[in-house]
Amino acid sequence: MRLALEEARLAAAEGEVPIGAVVVCDGEVIARGHNRRERDLDPSAHAEFSAMLRASRALGRWRLTGCTVYVTVEPCLMCAGLMVNARVDRCVFGASDPKGGALGTLYDVSHDPRLNHEFEVVPHVLAGECAFELRRFFRTRRRLRRKPAEAKAAGPR
Repeated sequence: MRLALEEARLAAAEGEVPIGAVVVCDGEVIARGHNRRERDLDPSAHAEFSAMLRASRALGRWRLTGCTVYVTVEPCLMCAGLMVNARVDRCVFGASDPKGGALGTLYDVSHDPRLNHEFEVVPHVLAGECAFELRRFFRTRRRLRRKPAEAKAAGPR
C-alpha cells in the first residue's frame, strides 16, 4: 500500500485526484498506476484500471489470476467490474468511498453471486494515510479557487 500511496502523490503533483494503485503477482510488483483522467482526457484513466492494463501487458495475458490489486481508495463500479472480468484474486484498498465505492460501501461487486467471478477484499489498509492524501488535495484545491475570488472582491488597491 505504501507504493500505491507513492503513486497517489504523483497523481496529486500532476493535478490529478491522488489515487494510486499497484498490482502484485507472486510477491512481485508487476505494474503501478495513478489517476490520469485530466491529463489523458480519459474517463477510464483511473489508477487501478491503468495498473491492471499494465499488469496484463506485463504478464502477456488478460486474466490476472494470482494477482492482488492495491489501491488507495475503494474502487468504483468500473474498476471493480474490471477486477471481476480480469479474475483478480484480491483487492486491498485504503480509504472507503462513500460516494462511489463498489467493494462494500455502496455495492459489493466482489461477492455478487450473479457474476462469474468473486475475489477477496481487504479494506481499510492505511486508510488514514490514504484519506489524508485526498483531504489535503481537495483542501488545497478549494483554497486556490478562493484566492482569485478573494482578490477580485478586494478590488483595486
